Amino acid sequence: MSAPDPRYLATAIEVVTAAGAIQRARFGQAIRVDKKGAIDLVTEVDVDVERAARALLASRFPDHDILAEELGGGRDGASHRWVFDPLDGTTNFAHGVPIFCASLALEIDGEAVVGAVFDPNRQELFTAERGVGAWLNGAPIRVSETSTLIDALLVTGFPYDVHDRLDEVIGLFKAYVGKARAIRRLGSAAIDLCWTAAGRMDGFWEENLQPWDTRAGALLVEEAGGRVTGLDGKRWDPYARHLLASNGALHDAMLEVSQAYRDRRLNGTP
Repeated sequence: MSAPDPRYLATAIEVVTAAGAIQRARFGQAIRVDKKGAIDLVTEVDVDVERAARALLASRFPDHDILAEELGGGRDGASHRWVFDPLDGTTNFAHGVPIFCASLALEIDGEAVVGAVFDPNRQELFTAERGVGAWLNGAPIRVSETSTLIDALLVTGFPYDVHDRLDEVIGLFKAYVGKARAIRRLGSAAIDLCWTAAGRMDGFWEENLQPWDTRAGALLVEEAGGRVTGLDGKRWDPYARHLLASNGALHDAMLEVSQAYRDRRLNGTP
């Protein structure tokens, strides 16, 4: 596969770094916070960032589709689709926790070809191009070489419907806790994936994710030498809302933990 048009990655970088500037300027200030669900928040910053990004993308690529978290999208028939999360880690942002980012990927005919994630608090720009590589602030990154779960640092997140599925969500978490060295919960799926790509984390799993949470980060993991599937081990579908990403060496072991837990639930055992 030939390298993507360089304008695409340049635009993705421009969008996420501009988003990060807005996020940093507004972080810690009095802002409006609304609820999309019992624990699912949206701030005025989410919406402002998304509107600015949409305007830039539409002006530069008027024939491209845009799918983003707050204002929707998903026009039929467009071969090129930008998938954008204007503020991944909204709950952190609203509570003054400095772990959040903006995430943008471009799909061409359903395949992600470029991705960019910007963490404004650490000034870390993660980028990837399909078939070319993955980078952190311009330097190549690779996944870790950890080969056993007992030596692994894993990361996960909890879905917004956790209150309705508490036993199931905590049960799977417990299953991984019993196998791994340690598990972290950062509150941003995009950062979780970027840190897996950079070798800081060895593996990541989560359910009830949206494509804007994962599209760029999953490409980063793959281009950094890692592996991405569904939690069921099947080919990953970003619109199926569940994901397991790893350094590759741990992937089968992580899938075994997930499958063993699901088998126990089917059999009615804790």
